[in-house]
Amino acid sequence: MLCVLKLIVILVILAPVGYPQGQPDLTVSFPQLRVHVGESALMGCVVQRTEEKHVDRVDWLFSKDEDGENEYVLYYYSNLSVPTGRFQNRSHLVGDIFRNDGSLLLQDVQKADEGIYTCEIRLKNENMVLKKPVELLVLPEDSKELKVRVGDSTQMSCFVQSTEEKRVTRVNWMFSSGKHAEEEIVMSYDFNMRSGNFQNLGRFRNRVDLAGDISRNDGSIRLQTVKESDQGIYTCSIYLGKLESRKTIVLHVIQDESQRSISPTPRIYETQRGILDGNQLVIIVGIVCATFLLLPVLILIVKKTKWNKSSVSSMASVKSLENKEKTRPEKHIYSSITTWETVETGPSGESEATYMTMHPVWPSPVRSK
Repeated sequence: MLCVLKLIVILVILAPVGYPQGQPDLTVSFPQLRVHVGESALMGCVVQRTEEKHVDRVDWLFSKDEDGENEYVLYYYSNLSVPTGRFQNRSHLVGDIFRNDGSLLLQDVQKADEGIYTCEIRLKNENMVLKKPVELLVLPEDSKELKVRVGDSTQMSCFVQSTEEKRVTRVNWMFSSGKHAEEEIVMSYDFNMRSGNFQNLGRFRNRVDLAGDISRNDGSIRLQTVKESDQGIYTCSIYLGKLESRKTIVLHVIQDESQRSISPTPRIYETQRGILDGNQLVIIVGIVCATFLLLPVLILIVKKTKWNKSSVSSMASVKSLENKEKTRPEKHIYSSITTWETVETGPSGESEATYMTMHPVWPSPVRSK
């Protein structure tokens, strides 16, 4: 009996050894998270407690392996979240601290980020340190280009790899036909939307479906009956609260040789129908109305211009005729009529003089035979 009591005392004395202030760390087996280069990773760190105790401090540490040196990623203390080192512009605390949630979002994941991430969370008025590690495996960058044939369907993925569920609050898909073209809405999802969570608008109406599971942070879509005009850039914005993660996909639409041989009229019709969708219809109607209003004015201007040109040409012809008449020499026929006047010899003894007078004779008009 005495030996048993001694053994109990020894165990009590040795129990606190190796633990801070006599309290053990609670460590659970850690999950794996696979993420492609450039994507985002959500690593959860939630404390499930029955009693109401709030988080006092959260530390996120990174190491290449279990025995590697720890590197600070982010720490939270006194209502202040501070990312550090090379994670400074890419790590965010997305959990609700008041609900004992210290989850971490790491954006734009790189190959060097592969390793073990450990969350250490401390509650107020407790000496216990709760640890939750996550192993992050980084895969090569996923292709950002898709090729699909006209008339087929394609799926475009957009999700946040996470150890936790039900974190996504909003998803927006936008389309642009080029770098400088105006964007249009493809699909919109909002968890807080009263009139329905899911909406697809514009020319994509009835052709876009939500293929992912929002409860699993997946906002992927499926585009059906692909048209040639669907070729372009699709941008997915997925939100976790106020934080946004983006993914861009370039869609190339391929047309079969049999489809190319068909008359291009249907394609022109599809293009015109696509243009007439949305607010562009208002612009076209306005242009047509303005054309009809300005048409009478244009007709008057054209008529006035033609009248001015005709009057100028007639005046010019009249002046040219006058100039010709002026420059044309008068043709006269002169006849010499000799008149003799006898001048008496004066006292000076001068002889008589002969004077000749010229009278014009106008030609008589030629009579037609």
